[in-house]
Amino acid sequence: MTEVSNENRFARRLDGRFEGILRWQDLDALWARIRDSDRPWYFYQVGSALPDQAIEGNSLNEALAELDALLHQDHDHDYCGIVYADDPARPTLVKVYDPNNLGSSCGSSGQRIPPRWILSLEAPEEVVDEAPMPGNRRRWWQKLFG
Repeated sequence: MTEVSNENRFARRLDGRFEGILRWQDLDALWARIRDSDRPWYFYQVGSALPDQAIEGNSLNEALAELDALLHQDHDHDYCGIVYADDPARPTLVKVYDPNNLGSSCGSSGQRIPPRWILSLEAPEEVVDEAPMPGNRRRWWQKLFG
């Protein structure tokens, strides 16, 4: 039996089953569960360097608040629909798609759009995004973690 590398395991998890967070109040509940988990979370912006450590406490609260504000500002709809959790009741892996780069939601274009942000209890592996990092996202990330 062949042992699966951590990279393959993380990639499989990232491509695995997720539940969409459709309503903004459900997103509020997801953020609360993450904050209340009292565990450090890795916060990764795809296209940036992998995080070398997880964040917790005030740093985690601030990062979640900033991400939430960005999503509400850039995804001006009465529904969320761009955040996915492996288990919304007990999340360990969350994918957040960039409201300004959603692509085709059904995948019919043949182009795979990776999430822009990943929150994970385990250290993430690099996710390749062929599209260039938008300058506004780079600046936002640097302001938050620079």
